[in-house]
Amino acid sequence: MRHAHHRRVFSRLAGLGVCLVLACGAPPDGGQGDVAEAEPSLSQDATEALVEAFQAELDAAWAQAQETDENFPGATAAFILPDGRVFGFATGLSDVDDEIPMTPDLRMGSGSIGKTYVAAVALQLAMNGDLDLDAPVSTWLGDEEWFSRVPNHADFTVRNLLNHTAGMIQPYFEDPDFAVRLGEVFRDPDAYMTPEEFIAETVLDAEPLFPAGGGYHYSDVHYTLAGLAIEEATGRAYYDLLDELFLDPLGLDLTLAADRRDLPGLAQGYAHRSSQLYGTPLEVVVDGQLILHPLQEWTGGGLVNNPQAMVRWAKLLYEGEAISGDDVPQLLEVGFPRDSTQPHLGYGLAVSVAESEHGLTYGHGGFWPGYNSLLAYYPDHGVAVSIQVNSDDSRMRDHMPKLAGVVLAALADAGS
Repeated sequence: MRHAHHRRVFSRLAGLGVCLVLACGAPPDGGQGDVAEAEPSLSQDATEALVEAFQAELDAAWAQAQETDENFPGATAAFILPDGRVFGFATGLSDVDDEIPMTPDLRMGSGSIGKTYVAAVALQLAMNGDLDLDAPVSTWLGDEEWFSRVPNHADFTVRNLLNHTAGMIQPYFEDPDFAVRLGEVFRDPDAYMTPEEFIAETVLDAEPLFPAGGGYHYSDVHYTLAGLAIEEATGRAYYDLLDELFLDPLGLDLTLAADRRDLPGLAQGYAHRSSQLYGTPLEVVVDGQLILHPLQEWTGGGLVNNPQAMVRWAKLLYEGEAISGDDVPQLLEVGFPRDSTQPHLGYGLAVSVAESEHGLTYGHGGFWPGYNSLLAYYPDHGVAVSIQVNSDDSRMRDHMPKLAGVVLAALADAGS
């Protein structure tokens, strides 16, 4: 009955995303401003057909989910064309109880997609001569009393942290004892572990999984240590560097530092998975504020975001326009190939380099209580696609290929 009722509500609202997209022109992030003179990759008629087809595919993904056990209250999505034009979409509900429709400009926690910005800050600092990615992290953190108790502390570099080859566990999903302790922290909406407390609660005195550089294992601990090294090397707060280097000059206005609970423009999030992992309430926004302090994540992710901003970010980053310098080869260099027959596939500096049914992709996924996010850039086509769902237990990876396929098929038809 719940699903049927929501379908009736949605049927009255289903055209909203298309209307907003067609009326908006340039997105709030100014996505079309930088490419006003670029050659359009699609005619007006073809663009309008693509927008309609993309919205239909997004709506179909939502409708299909209502017939299964997938937790998919609503979603925002976007794509960017080779000429730089950005289109934003929405489907379903932002708030299930109050039957509020999702709209394209709402923000959600983007989880580990925030790592792509951390790596970009580190690489830009390296290009500027302010940070050496291949120096031992002990160069900056060695005087901290706790640092000698970190696994591989004498050997790992900033690059090892950024490509997850420093040899530490991912405590959020691999340490049940930590999950219990985190659940206790989350009972106070204003509480969070400082970066040093997070490290102390997770890896101090632990055995490394492998020698530094000798394997790959994804861990938020790596990026927390990278954030501390960045701040120590520069004497600057990470979020200030992010704003100064990227968010402000690129006009990424829909991307915000998740440094407080009262972040504007949030969709309600539903923490289906986090309720099981950490005992959090199901709804993560109350009276316009997050009920969990987002500074718990910090440089493990640390942003609220929107697909329109993320597709612009991906295109700028992976086409070498975001960072000043010859950065793309370093971004995409896989730290420890998991398949020796395909050494170019794996994890670079906060980027998953993978083969998909639509060819090579660069991208990242993200999890934060109440939200799932996914971002993919298709370098053979100059296209990026992103989706955010306001549940942390969705099946975005099933939907992304179909959404991307709509965009790439339209470009192929135009090319033929």
